[in-house]
Amino acid sequence: MDRREFIGASGLGILMAIGQKTLKAADLPSDLTDMTASVLSAAIRQREVSCVEVMQAYLDRIHRYNPVYNAIVSMVEDDELIKQAELADQALDKDEYWGWMHGMPHAVKDSMDVEGMPTSHGSPIFAGTIAGKDNLLIAKIRGQGAIFIGKTNLPEFGMGSQTYNPVFGATGSAYDPNLTAGGSTGGGACGLATHMLPVADGGDMMGSLRNPGAYNNVIGFRPTQGRVVDGRGADLFYQQMGTSGPMGRNCEDTYRLLHTIAGPERTLPMSLRDRVPASAEFSASSLQGLRVGWMGNYEGYLPVEPGILELCESSLETLAGHGAAVEPCMPRYDMDRLWQTWLTLRHWTRHAMRPLYDDRETRKLLKPEAVWEIEGSFDTSAESVYRAGIARADWYRALHALFDQYDFLALPTAQVFPFSKDTHWPKRINRKKMDTYHRWMEVVIGGTLGGVPVANVPVGFDRKNRPMGMQILGPFGSDQQVLEFAQAYEKITGHLDRRPVLVEKT
Repeated sequence: MDRREFIGASGLGILMAIGQKTLKAADLPSDLTDMTASVLSAAIRQREVSCVEVMQAYLDRIHRYNPVYNAIVSMVEDDELIKQAELADQALDKDEYWGWMHGMPHAVKDSMDVEGMPTSHGSPIFAGTIAGKDNLLIAKIRGQGAIFIGKTNLPEFGMGSQTYNPVFGATGSAYDPNLTAGGSTGGGACGLATHMLPVADGGDMMGSLRNPGAYNNVIGFRPTQGRVVDGRGADLFYQQMGTSGPMGRNCEDTYRLLHTIAGPERTLPMSLRDRVPASAEFSASSLQGLRVGWMGNYEGYLPVEPGILELCESSLETLAGHGAAVEPCMPRYDMDRLWQTWLTLRHWTRHAMRPLYDDRETRKLLKPEAVWEIEGSFDTSAESVYRAGIARADWYRALHALFDQYDFLALPTAQVFPFSKDTHWPKRINRKKMDTYHRWMEVVIGGTLGGVPVANVPVGFDRKNRPMGMQILGPFGSDQQVLEFAQAYEKITGHLDRRPVLVEKT
């Protein structure tokens, strides 16, 4: 097995192909950060590479590139991280194996709590606030042996698909640090694509795992609503809009992290009670005979920057060439009604921020978009929320009707290519004015309001080398099937093989 084959193979595939005892250090790449998370896990487990070596390789890469890309913030001191890696090696010496992330460096999205580390939410209001304990989701990652090295950057309060904030600044795309990494999991996606992280966690309300996945040419996965619960928030029943989820350099890594963070939680009543099968049961699906419905721009309803639909359709042609049946489709639904439903429920979910608005001092520190969202909640009546709930249910039924005809549905992940990170949000698309700070990402609300699993898969690059992605939607609960389809797509397209040419600080 040569070096390239080693990097490209899955961890499970290596064990099956060459046997656990025959994986040798000579097969490892010269830069350990080039290994996928699954392969890295296998190499650590088999003691072909030490946790200290892995940690040092990632720290070297972070110090080399993070000053340009600004993906990872609130870094732990190197000496402390090396000490933790030494403890991980000592555990293996005693045959103590913590889990598939044993000794692997991991940075947590800066909206999630890690015991003893700051959680800023990208806001000067909370900058420097030290968490007293792990969030529920983070405890699961710690339980698999990960070493937390810092946080990943995000927009202020995770609002907007552009990662910039007054605490840490903006995060650039791995393919051009002058362009936005997307958001709100922009730091995680950029960290993955630049190989400063093996995998990344994040959250998604309005495409926050999908959009940065597209803008950094990695996999971003929004699970079925209730599949991954993190225990944040006082409302346990009604506000089912956002969800945590995984990102990976490929589908297998994404599935492994999904398996780690998913699962029922008895203290959270809306968590799904079934479990995601173990990664050993994950494999690429057969494309032969699968039916894919292409929703495109909803028959012209959505403005889309030139070149995006063409990239998506080219990849769909590749699918068709491998046995899948692809045809245009349209949900039987008023798409403007869907947008109005989104606005109502989005405002409603932000009413919890009212104390920050009522305090004159903290209000001064809120960005205008946050103020607009909070003020919008003031006029959100019980009747409007009720009607929005009915509209959301009707949308789910419209999607369900399509899933009676198709195994999966597809549409672009974003309506514009990555833009300057100095631009807070696009004001126009094809001369059409964007009337809110998030209207330019309207394409992602269908998956959110449907509560269904959605994977971002790459579709390639435009002439300016700007990456783009496509959303793959599956029926409610079909998380494994969506990612297995995405892995089959990954194998026949090769888009993930195109890595960025990174820039160092001069």
